Amino acid sequence: MTREIVLDPTLPLWLIGAVAALAFAAALLALWRRLPGWWLRALAAAALTVALLDPSLQTEEREPLSDILLVAVDESASQRLSDREQQTREALAELLSEAEREGLDTRVVRVSDGEGDAGTLAMTALSELLAEVPQDRVAGAFLISDGRIHDPQLAPDLPAPLHLLRTGRSGDWDRRLIVRDAPAFAILDEEFSITLRVEDVGDVPPDIGNEADIVLSIDGGQPRAYRIPVGEDLNLPIVLPHGGLNVMEFRLPEADGELTDRNNAQIIQINGVRDRLRVLLVSGEPHPGQRTWRNLLKADASVDLVHFTILRPPGKQDGVPVTELSLIAFPTRELFFEKIDEFDLIIFDRYQRRGILPGIYLENVRRYVEEGGALLIAAGPDFATADSIFRSPLASVLPAEPTARVIEEGFLPTVSDTGEKHPVTEGLPTGYGDGEAPWGRWHRQIQLTPSDAQIVMTGVEDEPLLILDRVKAGRVALLGSDHVWLWDRGYEGGGPQAELLRRLAHWLMGEPELEEEALTATALGQEITVTRRTLGDEPGPVTLTAPDGSTIELTLQEEAPGRYVARHLGEMQGLYRLQEGDRTAVIGLGPAAPREFEQTIASEEVVAEAVDATNGGVWAVEDGAPDLRAVRADREAAGRGWLGYTPRQAYLTADIRLLSLVPPWLFLLIAAGLTVGAWMREGRS
Repeated sequence: MTREIVLDPTLPLWLIGAVAALAFAAALLALWRRLPGWWLRALAAAALTVALLDPSLQTEEREPLSDILLVAVDESASQRLSDREQQTREALAELLSEAEREGLDTRVVRVSDGEGDAGTLAMTALSELLAEVPQDRVAGAFLISDGRIHDPQLAPDLPAPLHLLRTGRSGDWDRRLIVRDAPAFAILDEEFSITLRVEDVGDVPPDIGNEADIVLSIDGGQPRAYRIPVGEDLNLPIVLPHGGLNVMEFRLPEADGELTDRNNAQIIQINGVRDRLRVLLVSGEPHPGQRTWRNLLKADASVDLVHFTILRPPGKQDGVPVTELSLIAFPTRELFFEKIDEFDLIIFDRYQRRGILPGIYLENVRRYVEEGGALLIAAGPDFATADSIFRSPLASVLPAEPTARVIEEGFLPTVSDTGEKHPVTEGLPTGYGDGEAPWGRWHRQIQLTPSDAQIVMTGVEDEPLLILDRVKAGRVALLGSDHVWLWDRGYEGGGPQAELLRRLAHWLMGEPELEEEALTATALGQEITVTRRTLGDEPGPVTLTAPDGSTIELTLQEEAPGRYVARHLGEMQGLYRLQEGDRTAVIGLGPAAPREFEQTIASEEVVAEAVDATNGGVWAVEDGAPDLRAVRADREAAGRGWLGYTPRQAYLTADIRLLSLVPPWLFLLIAAGLTVGAWMREGRS
């Protein structure tokens, strides 16, 4: 219960002050004139002032409220290292018990890993907890953690001390792998460097050594081992094995006694790109379609095109003197003997044997294909003649033999059943042609007898039109018509000429996204999409291995002809491995070493500024449990064996009573009597 005198002025205070001032001025004037009743006038003025102020006695009934301790408990991944979970449980139990003995209420919030790879957002959780309780009751805040939080800049403005109960052991040590620098893209067949560093942190044993072994595997393939110094940056030279996405995993073997191996691995995903695609295009004679090939290849800035059109074969005799000809001689030896291996793709467009390329040069082309080169034959009527390029050493690598029949009639190119599954022709855009036909017609086709190859498009009476084949390490494509240019000109609406030829060229050059037999995976957030492409029967389930070694079988569902898909929500970050039959793939979900494991040694460095700003302290849990002690505000709240809290003395007002000390009418009567008394005294005088 508390009592105090309160005022309930009848008039505004400024007006009461003015009236009082005039009354006391009159009393002083009477004193100056030596009137005998001046003191009665002063008492009358005071009584009048008290009457106008109306003083009352206020009595409050108060119920004291307990003070509150805020407790944020770090339950992130780094708190599961060593025996930190047990330390946390014991520290929380001791703190709650001590708070109960001190008569303190507690509010506890548990902090898990942040969404994605945000880390430990302890200060955010503490701020949200502070917003839920009356601040005038908060006597202190405790953070039970290893100190490795990731939002120290968001520390709340606490009205009481903040303390850290630090988990972890003084003898902890850890080894971690850091990627200092790695490109997002790299040029195929060119060496580039990745900067790596191995660091030992904490109480490192003296016998651990100054070197570490690191293992590199690309796309889960054969690992390669390197030995690198500890504590120094190392530039590791790498050459990408293929185009497209290359998933590289660097891993350190776990050392004896280190806290965790979760930061011993790093995943880097690098796209392999070709520097310049060198294409050799040989046109056997001028025709309307050769510009289509040239325009397509020249439109790509990454393509270096070497194009020759044979305008004057050696056997041509027209009487024009050689000195008057401005034609460029065909550099056959340079192109087909000295530099043939520098080309990524060779295209023969309506080429026929005219004695320009001797058999030994065509033999070099055959060898080029078998050793990994790419060859495209765009056949015209010449392919069906006795001078056909098929009647050369190239016959052993071509996927079909001409029958000598040239079909001269309109037909609609059609994607075959195999082509519906093949990435070169699967899902080609439609809507070009007039009426019901999706594309415009062609008007010439060479009849072919295919070998054991993939027929992806057909023409007249389902005759093979586009045939693809693999020859040892290389690839060959045969297009049995020279009328693809009609699509480019928009004849009868045209067709997807540019897209078809682009895909065809990229498949020939081995681009991974156009592989017809492939197991791939992509990630969007935490969701992994597994895709299996095949030209054969339905594939079996895919075995997915998570970063912790656990496995799960994914059942594939057919989403399009030849494309089977499964989706999985990854709960962990790191490297996932997939296997279906003899095909394997890898995908990195987030970093291999999440943010929680970048720094694993317990430390108060990150939260030191927030703790010092509130006069709080740091207590190592391994030293036992501290006592709680009440301290005044603005005093140091930590000492030997104790941590402090600030009593807030908050209360709840249960009842208020007002009692007027003197009725105003009585004070007015007294003031009037005193004034009359002063007048009578002065009248007698």
